[in-house]
Amino acid sequence: MRIRTTVAAVLAAVALAATPAAVSAQPANAPVARAVTAKPCSAGFTHAVIGGVHKCLRRGQFCATRYKSQYPRYGFRCVAGRLR
Repeated sequence: MRIRTTVAAVLAAVALAATPAAVSAQPANAPVARAVTAKPCSAGFTHAVIGGVHKCLRRGQFCATRYKSQYPRYGFRCVAGRLR
């Protein structure tokens, strides 16, 4: 009798563990979509995330030299504290 309840418990645990994989519509390695609201930038500006903050960039504006490596991602260089 004890073996029968143990087997039933193991089968129930296996069935519950397999259920989320069968129900999931996306593969496990699919990228997760995140809702991000981009800062609306005026014409002539480029939207960027610099230092974790949303910015609107344009040539000639001030830039932080400590984030120098992040500006090229958006087509800019930080030279002498100004965007080029």
